[in-house]
Amino acid sequence: MQEYAGHSPADAAACLDRAAAAQPAWAALPFAARAAVLTRAAALLRERTGALARLATIEMGKPIAQAEGEVEKCAWVCEWYAEHAERLLAPESVATDATRSGTRCEPLGVLLAIMPWNFPFWQVFRAAAPALMAGNVVALKHASNVPGVALAIESLLREAGAHEGVFATLLVPASGAAALIAHDAVAAVTLTGSEAAGRQVGGTAGAALKKVVLELGGSDPFVVLADADMDEAAAVAVTARVQNNGQSCIAAKRFIVEAPAAEAFTRAFVARTRALVVGDPLNRATQVGPLARPEFVDDLDDQVQRTLAAGATLLAGGHRIEGPGWYYAPTVLGGVTPGMAAFDEETFGPLAPVTIARDAADAVRLANLTRYGLGASLWTRDATKGEALAREIRAGAVFVNGMVKSDPRLPFGGIKASGHGRELAGTGIREFVNLKTVWVREG
Repeated sequence: MQEYAGHSPADAAACLDRAAAAQPAWAALPFAARAAVLTRAAALLRERTGALARLATIEMGKPIAQAEGEVEKCAWVCEWYAEHAERLLAPESVATDATRSGTRCEPLGVLLAIMPWNFPFWQVFRAAAPALMAGNVVALKHASNVPGVALAIESLLREAGAHEGVFATLLVPASGAAALIAHDAVAAVTLTGSEAAGRQVGGTAGAALKKVVLELGGSDPFVVLADADMDEAAAVAVTARVQNNGQSCIAAKRFIVEAPAAEAFTRAFVARTRALVVGDPLNRATQVGPLARPEFVDDLDDQVQRTLAAGATLLAGGHRIEGPGWYYAPTVLGGVTPGMAAFDEETFGPLAPVTIARDAADAVRLANLTRYGLGASLWTRDATKGEALAREIRAGAVFVNGMVKSDPRLPFGGIKASGHGRELAGTGIREFVNLKTVWVREG
């Protein structure tokens, strides 16, 4: 295991000061110059996919094929913003009583990005690519168990042409985040993390009157109506639950099935879950690897046992896997109802509770019976019906006949306890700009 020297509070403060000093020159560059840096970064990501993916897998346990896909997605978001940022931030004219009036998008300055370990490359690039193209600079406080990834991103962007201070990694513990937020050089904060972290960071940023975007936890429903293609729904359901070893904010976490389809869906879902290959994440045959930290296994097993004690039925898994590494068997629980741990709480690991709904209206009611509101997936052969029901589900995104995913072309974020603000697309790049009104009358 490799060890890294952390930054002292004084070192971290000095890094933020250098970032603030570097920002005006970066913002003064034309869009084409900033785009060239991101385009070069995309090329470097693709050239080094193998090494970067292996680094992520070693540090946090992601199956290697998924880690490679994550690196490729980072290249895509860099290229997308390099191509579209200038158009998305173009000045807009508005007809008023002035000779000329309208709006301009101007960077805020230093963006502090507090990022999690579960998608250690993607979470950073989806925040950094639009921020950098808007003329901001980025200071990264990454999760403490992925320091190698954090430093690799800084090195790659420097090689791509971002001069000193444009992107800086700060190796500080979670306890040091409040001091970073409060530093005068920091203009805004973006966090992807737990609900608890969101409350702390949001409160600290609010007290400092600094703009903040929070992308927090989720308990996403996967709704299967009676007329859905059961084999397809079950196949996607398994992938949606165990992607990244089940450690994803937008993983499907509650499987709500209309009563006439419950038996067929559950049978197919359990069979596919039992067939999953669990093992070494560096082995390409592996579909489910270890959880990132040992306490995650304890937490997941506690949720399983409390749910079973409340009356649920064990259909698959339900136990730790002994041996080296922090593994939990892919688990399906039947007969889960509101009030049980696996329904009410966010679960972070390969645990799938199945809940039966009386009809489509009841399925929507159950889907909304959560304090979270990040994403939702709904399955039906009637796409028009699915789209109508999607309007009734309270979430930041609803995918009809598809797995919830993030895409540079679409806004991403949640409501309720899943946070506020948006990343990606045009909405995301405008989160951290000053939308300035300019009003001019000829003398």
